[in-house]
Amino acid sequence: MKTSSLIDLNTQNALSVVEYAGKGNSETQYSAVNLNHRYFLRGIHQQEFAPIELRYFLKDAVRLPVLSINNRIKKRLLDIAISSIAIVFFLSWMIPLFAILIKLDSRGPVFFKQQRSGRNNKLFWCLKFRSMVLNEECDSVQASDNDRRITKLGAFLRRTSFDEFPQFFNVLAGDMSIVGPRPHMIAHTEMYGASIHDYMKRLHIKQGVTGWAQISGYRGETTELWQMEKRVSLDLWYLENWSFWLDVKIICKTISAIF
Repeated sequence: MKTSSLIDLNTQNALSVVEYAGKGNSETQYSAVNLNHRYFLRGIHQQEFAPIELRYFLKDAVRLPVLSINNRIKKRLLDIAISSIAIVFFLSWMIPLFAILIKLDSRGPVFFKQQRSGRNNKLFWCLKFRSMVLNEECDSVQASDNDRRITKLGAFLRRTSFDEFPQFFNVLAGDMSIVGPRPHMIAHTEMYGASIHDYMKRLHIKQGVTGWAQISGYRGETTELWQMEKRVSLDLWYLENWSFWLDVKIICKTISAIF
C-alpha cells in the first residue's frame, strides 16, 4: 500500500470517516487505515466496507487562535523560558537526589519513558520519574488510588506532582508545551477517540505538562466515561479560548497548587 494514495487525516482539512463514507461511487467506499498510529482513508470495495468513526475533525483547526503563527511563536517562547528555568533551578538537583532515592526504593530505572500521543497524533517519548515497580500493565492500565504498583517514594512523587518534572525536557525539545491537554497513553487515545465526540480535536496542539482541565479539578484516574468526556470538553474550551494570559493564569494556579 502506498501512502501517497491515501487521504491523510492528520494534516488535511478533512471531514470525519463517516462523512467521507458517502463520497465513494457505487463500487467504492472508504475505510480508516492506521499506519504507525497516523490515520488515513483508503478506497476499498463496498463488500469489504466497515465504517470506523475516528471523529478526527480538522476542518475547524484553522480557526483556533492557538494555531496562528504569531500565537504559536508566543507560546513557544513561553515554553522555552519556563522549561529552562525549571531545568536549571529544579531538575538540576532533583535528578541526582531522586535518582538515589528511586534506586534505593525499588529495582529499575530512574526515569519512566512511555510513548504518548502528541500533536497531530504523532508519538513521542514522555518522561517521568519512575513511581511504580516494574510491571507489564504500565501501557494499558491507569494508576489508581491504593495501586499496589506504586512505590513508597512514588506515592510522594505523585502526590506532589514531582514525578512530572522531567517533562520539562519534553517541552524544551518541542514535543510538549507547558500548557495544553495532558498526553494520554496510545491505548486510551484509540479507545476514547472511538467513543468520545471530538476527542481527537485535542491533538490539534502540543500536549501539556498542565492544563485547563487539570486546574479545574479533572486530573488523575478516569474510572467513568463521563469523567473523560468532561476533561475533553475542558480541553476543547482551552483550544477555542486560548490566550497568552490564559496560559500564564494556568501556570500560576498550577504552581500555587504544588507549592
